[in-house]
Amino acid sequence: MRIAIATFAGLPDGDEDFPVLREALAVHGHTAEPVVWDSGADWTAFDLVVVRNTWDYILRLEEFLAWADGTGNLANRADVLRWNTDKRYLRDLAAAGVPVVPTLWDPDELPGWPEYVIKPAVSAGSRDTARWSAGESAPARAHLDRLRAEGRTVMVQPYLDAVDSAGETALVFFDGEFSHAVRKAPILAPGSGVQEIITAEKDEREQIVPRDPSPAELALARDVLAAAPPDLLYARVDLLPGPDGSPVLLELELSEPSLFLGRAPGSAGRLAAAIARRLS
Repeated sequence: MRIAIATFAGLPDGDEDFPVLREALAVHGHTAEPVVWDSGADWTAFDLVVVRNTWDYILRLEEFLAWADGTGNLANRADVLRWNTDKRYLRDLAAAGVPVVPTLWDPDELPGWPEYVIKPAVSAGSRDTARWSAGESAPARAHLDRLRAEGRTVMVQPYLDAVDSAGETALVFFDGEFSHAVRKAPILAPGSGVQEIITAEKDEREQIVPRDPSPAELALARDVLAAAPPDLLYARVDLLPGPDGSPVLLELELSEPSLFLGRAPGSAGRLAAAIARRLS
């Protein structure tokens, strides 16, 4: 069967995961090709459309969601994309009892935390995200005011010091089953807002290595997925150590996350098998 791997114009050949995924799908007798999501392609010509690298959606969210709504046989589904592309989904998960990084939504005043992060609720790749200290109230205030003036929902979260030593743990699941995990090193230096337009280049500051999650991290990731929409082809659960050392949820990536297939032997085969099950 024929599979479209949805990407964006800045990455027309897909990301670094595409070649290994294409090879793994061929084992099941399926063909895969990268297709730019807004290229006007005939999506009915494909048996499945797998959303992977549509990284410019943050600049054209409603257009992207309209495309998703009008594209059949999409994984993950259009309703999942609509829920997950706005980080206000974290409020739903917190209400379900998931421990989430504390978040102020559209605050009028800056917090009194020693360090904190300001970012928009619709964002990817740390775009328009910055880390500030208590002594940087003027530029932090300007950052907050600019995002609000643009009509964007603003999130303010404490900067958790443990990320500097432990980093983030990203746990990847296919069809609800744990596949692999990686450690993501911190990329936000103080005052380091990322403002550039999305490109096909990876952020060289981001160091990624395989990691075995702790039992507590694995248990929390499963709790997160239990509170999320069902029937997910893929999910990435990004966790940080909280102030007491227990893991807390930073983000649940269901729309277009990097899956780090090249850093986890066998993971491309596991994703290909999950795709093949849907096609069968």
